[in-house]
Amino acid sequence: MPVFTRFSGSSQPGDGVPEAEDEPAGGEREEGERGATAASGPAPEASRTSLGHRLTRLRAWRTRHPRAARALHLTTTALAAALVLGSLLLPNTLPALKAVSFARIPAEAVIGAVVVLALPHRPRLVAAVLYGLGLTALTTVNLLDMGFNEYLGRGFNAALDWDLLPDAQAYVEDTLGGGVATAVTVGAVVLVLLVAAVMVAATIRLSTVLARHRVRATKGTLIAGTVWVTCSALGLTLFGGPIASERGAGALRVHAQRTVESLRDEAAFVQQSKADTFGNTPPGQLLPDLRGKDVIFTFIESYGRSAVEDPIMAPGVDRTLDTSTKALEKAGFAARSGWLTSATYGGSSWLGHSTTMSGLWIDNQRRYRTVSAGDHLTLTKAFQKTGAWDTVGVMPGVQKGWPEEKWYGLDTLYDSRDLGYRGPKFSWSTMPDQYALEAFQRQVHGKKRDKPLMSFVILTSSHQPWAPIPKMVGWDELGDGSVFDAIQKAGKKASDVLTDTTKSREEYGKSIQYSVTSLTQWLERYGTDDTVLVFLGDHQPIARVSGNGAGRDVPVSIVAKDPKVLDKVAGWNWTEGLKPDRDAPVWKMSSFRDRFLKAFGSTPHPSKG
Repeated sequence: MPVFTRFSGSSQPGDGVPEAEDEPAGGEREEGERGATAASGPAPEASRTSLGHRLTRLRAWRTRHPRAARALHLTTTALAAALVLGSLLLPNTLPALKAVSFARIPAEAVIGAVVVLALPHRPRLVAAVLYGLGLTALTTVNLLDMGFNEYLGRGFNAALDWDLLPDAQAYVEDTLGGGVATAVTVGAVVLVLLVAAVMVAATIRLSTVLARHRVRATKGTLIAGTVWVTCSALGLTLFGGPIASERGAGALRVHAQRTVESLRDEAAFVQQSKADTFGNTPPGQLLPDLRGKDVIFTFIESYGRSAVEDPIMAPGVDRTLDTSTKALEKAGFAARSGWLTSATYGGSSWLGHSTTMSGLWIDNQRRYRTVSAGDHLTLTKAFQKTGAWDTVGVMPGVQKGWPEEKWYGLDTLYDSRDLGYRGPKFSWSTMPDQYALEAFQRQVHGKKRDKPLMSFVILTSSHQPWAPIPKMVGWDELGDGSVFDAIQKAGKKASDVLTDTTKSREEYGKSIQYSVTSLTQWLERYGTDDTVLVFLGDHQPIARVSGNGAGRDVPVSIVAKDPKVLDKVAGWNWTEGLKPDRDAPVWKMSSFRDRFLKAFGSTPHPSKG
């Protein structure tokens, strides 16, 4: 009878089942092949009887159905091999997830086989379990890399990105509901545990088969190793990639290096954040050329270069920018526009906000926590420091306490709970931009005050998933926001847009049109001779919308009636109007604070770290 009819663990002298071929010298057998007696002592009689009964029944089935037993054996072994090889060769980006990516010889598989064949039974079992857990970790980080590359345009960082998980859960909850968020969280945990169980089972299975057929396995491993070395030495390729692969080890090495570098970077950034070009500048020497002006800094969510240049989104967005430029000119305003390279991509908007305002490159959550816990001068706080402005924040996306208010230098904060909105949410966005701006006018900007106003406004209607999207209504019809009920109900569902790239791009473009229109119409309606508006994007939309390798540039514009304001930035060589030319100057977002402060007369007095 073939070896495949023999149940691992049932063979005893005289049971009529032949020994496996290539059995290890000295009679070494797998755990189940030791019979009913464990090394630690005899098992209870009831357990021996129950186990023996089950083994006898399974042995009888294998004896009666040798072909089925052989097919089952081959199938499970093949599946185990496919899982292990697939995990070792799994790419970390969706575009690379192709069949040809798996046509490789992984060095980790050859090394694993060598280790298994060299070890006795119990150490071999431990090695197989550890190998399976290693494959679980590898698969998990590769899947996380896929997600992060798809949405944030970068790989997963094990040292930093765990901090983003609560925000991701909150986003899913706000977008698709609490039930879906809970299901996704539980599903992710279950998936990781399931992958771990399956991978460990697969590696144990393969180690058992290799040990049982030691002679053949040794020859096969030697051949595979020789082929790998030869292909590596000669640089042989297949389907555009090297035949000799070390993808698994390379991926883990990259993540380890990324983690170490991140920890070192964090320590260096702490010192960097303490040094400030304007840290010791006296209040009287900050922003003297803007005294008496109402200055508004506004971020438009996900307003990136792709909105202006992508062939799907750009036609509509460009028409809106051109129309808005003409409308503002008719109202007496002029504009200049350029590009900033954002510190973030696809999400984590607060990194873009803080980078722009602090003059520091804040591209991860640890840096953000470090700088926002210190006293590094933000651009908004510079206005507060002068004592010449009242400073306010308008943040409809904030739904709970926000301690960064102090770091930004805001005398008063108006969040989603303070703006009087009684209409429906639009997916993640708590209220339409048009309503938020009208509430800003009603509660803040339109009121008489002793000092001019510096405002920090974050608009959220263009936040993913871009469904449903608000529509413009009459400014006098806004009321408490209930007018948006019918618009929200008639809009697209988030679930219809999330997984469709073309729809996501189309709806993203419409959302940018809506946000720009809301802001520029507000400026036409309520702007004065002393209004200075600076508005920009915080980051590009997710990679699935902006496109792979789209870059991190975002548009930035300055709008004012007073020609002296724009004369101060004439040396920036920005484009006239709200749409920056393709070849307009591109600055790092972290350089904007110092350029703005210097342009409007601030005198540097550095503080040292």
